Amino acid sequence: MFSRTEGRQHDAHNNWRHYRHRDKILNGFAPTVLAVGAAGPFAGLVVPALKCKGAKVRGLVREAAQGDTVRAHGADEIAVGDLRDRSSLDAALIGVDSVFYIAPAFQPDEVDLGLTMVDAAKAAGVSRIVFSSVIHPTLSALENHAAKAPVEEAILASDMEYVFLHPAMFFQNLARSWPKVAATGLFAEPWSAETRFSRVDYRDVAEVAALALTTARMTFGTFELCAEGNLDRRDVAAMMAEVLGRPVEAAVGDPGDVSADVRKMFDWYDHHGLLGNDIVLHALLDREPRSLRSYFKELMADPPPPN
Repeated sequence: MFSRTEGRQHDAHNNWRHYRHRDKILNGFAPTVLAVGAAGPFAGLVVPALKCKGAKVRGLVREAAQGDTVRAHGADEIAVGDLRDRSSLDAALIGVDSVFYIAPAFQPDEVDLGLTMVDAAKAAGVSRIVFSSVIHPTLSALENHAAKAPVEEAILASDMEYVFLHPAMFFQNLARSWPKVAATGLFAEPWSAETRFSRVDYRDVAEVAALALTTARMTFGTFELCAEGNLDRRDVAAMMAEVLGRPVEAAVGDPGDVSADVRKMFDWYDHHGLLGNDIVLHALLDREPRSLRSYFKELMADPPPPN
């Protein structure tokens, strides 16, 4: 418990963080943002979105060799570090105003990695953290969802400004299936074809993240991010067929050799979907979110390499 004097000092320090960050934005200064995982497929989309908002971007990468690619995406600086190496995080956070954090997927120590990131950011005097979490992080049956909740709780207890983003399934995850679908006319996933999901283009999430990191508009908010449509596999296959100009069959695939957590996720998907609403994303973007049909047209025009 704080004494009355300690409480006033604590509040004053938090107010100083808030006004320092707000005043930088209002006075036209570019906040310095650390983008964690900047070489990855999703945080890598946040880097150019931040540059469009005038931020100074420091990309956190695990290997120095990744730096050139991240700079090509718009990063001003590169920091080499690892979420399991606290000293490297402390060095990367020097002079940083805000942090964009997305957790590495399906790591057994995901919670510990997130807690370390939050603690390091707080210790460095970071003003704001934007956490790309997941839709429905209260789903305790799904480890990749439940692992986000303790990190959100730590952020709430940190007294930093925060924004929680709860995106639905990413369009980009379907790119891995596209070459096989185009070649065979078969779209298979290892759970029931009848389960419905909301989805979102992570480029739209990145745009929202950049807004959250460079303006005060979203501070202390939690935002579910979905594009229009709650589609099952037959709906998605029909959309693929329309774009490809050939029949596409929706099938149930073999899960193969996967971890226990991934198998548990597939079992959940066999019976339950992940559904959300597009109204929040539409309002934040002030436009229609990107559509899955448009994303498939992009894949048709520029196909990803086969897996």
